[in-house]
Amino acid sequence: MIAIANKPLHPDDLALEALDARRSVPSKQLGEPGPDEAALLRMLHSAVRVPDHGKRVPFRFLRIAGSARQALGEQLVAITRARDPDAAESAIEKDRNRFSHAPLVIAVVAVLGEDEKIPENERLLSAGCVCFALLQAAQALGYGAQWLTGWPAYDRQVLDLLGLAAHEHVAGFVHIGTAKLEAPERDRPDPRALLSDWSAT
Repeated sequence: MIAIANKPLHPDDLALEALDARRSVPSKQLGEPGPDEAALLRMLHSAVRVPDHGKRVPFRFLRIAGSARQALGEQLVAITRARDPDAAESAIEKDRNRFSHAPLVIAVVAVLGEDEKIPENERLLSAGCVCFALLQAAQALGYGAQWLTGWPAYDRQVLDLLGLAAHEHVAGFVHIGTAKLEAPERDRPDPRALLSDWSAT
């Protein structure tokens, strides 16, 4: 039980412990089984409950599963070889297997473009919140997950391959599956060291 100011959390606050327990599981450590359709839709139901200034819904989802994962990897290999015929074999294999470890990858697509009222950055932040909420939802249902980007998230040729419009971008590839091992905890920042007070001068 976490204590704040030497007082234990009320049982109703156990949800905070679930938030505190969130950790990423490396995609290479994610295997079968992945979530079925009902579990995935339940995750997405929670993931879309994010701040969204102007109710623009500046995000959508693209599922990469089954043989599509390997097919996408081979497309990445073709792109890499065309650009760099001397690319190291290790880089080629990394691209080939980039989407093949976890049984499910959800590309969270940021839908941006011109907007007279809502700045693009705010809409991009909403899509980023979706990525994080999806991580939380996956863990809540007992799955492991990792939010990744890498060069494919920023490459226009890859985005075209994925069917994204010119005003769309990948906010993240969220890899989801069953953790093969317990993800180790890592050092976290002390919020007290990050907090300051503003005052009028």
